[in-house]
Amino acid sequence: MSEKTIESDGKGFLVLLLPISFLIIFVVATWRIWLALILLVLAFNVWQLYTWQKWCQKVNPIFHQLIRENQGKITPMDLAIKGNFPGERAKRYLDTKASEFAASTVNSEDGSKVYQFITASTLGSILDSSEPPKQLESQPVVTQQALPFLVPPTPQPVLQELETEPLPQPIQEEAKKPLEKQLMFGSLIQSELAKRLNVYSSTVYKRRDDPDFPEWSRTKDPDGVAWKYSRKTKEFFPADEGKS
Repeated sequence: MSEKTIESDGKGFLVLLLPISFLIIFVVATWRIWLALILLVLAFNVWQLYTWQKWCQKVNPIFHQLIRENQGKITPMDLAIKGNFPGERAKRYLDTKASEFAASTVNSEDGSKVYQFITASTLGSILDSSEPPKQLESQPVVTQQALPFLVPPTPQPVLQELETEPLPQPIQEEAKKPLEKQLMFGSLIQSELAKRLNVYSSTVYKRRDDPDFPEWSRTKDPDGVAWKYSRKTKEFFPADEGKS
């Protein structure tokens, strides 16, 4: 190996060694500053997480109220208006809740995102709406001319017998719960009221728009409470609270 080659290799090594040496000296001299910066960033992130959790605890009652009023459906705009805070925060909050409760999201016609949370009330409404109508068994028609020796019985409305048929024992026990416990949110859905009145859900559905529904429900209610139906909320409210 010639002297020129050795000299060029030595210069190249020095070119690499000098920056590395300066970097090592800089890190040794300023490591306390870098450590303080890292700890400051970690403390800031922990503080942000803590303040977010505290804020979520304040928003939870508003969220639960909207879920109850809107049958499990909510948009970031609804939450932002109700809580009087920015829409970006409302969207972040709903994304967190959707991940926590496995909620589904649907895009509305105007392009906004709607969050659908499945609750016991919405699930009961879905089951009520999917309940197949009870079909009456076909009875053979026997005329008096064909069998003159038979006396035709007094006609009894079959539908009325179905409506007044006692419900199974678990449903009767459910109807015996105190009214204060059943009215935890101030109203009952169709399936809950049917259990309380000891009738089928389809019976409540057919009678809910009748003018005499409050009086009819009063005769069925174990506490003598009259009920009225709200088309807006699809729920039932006591028509005369305070009476028994």
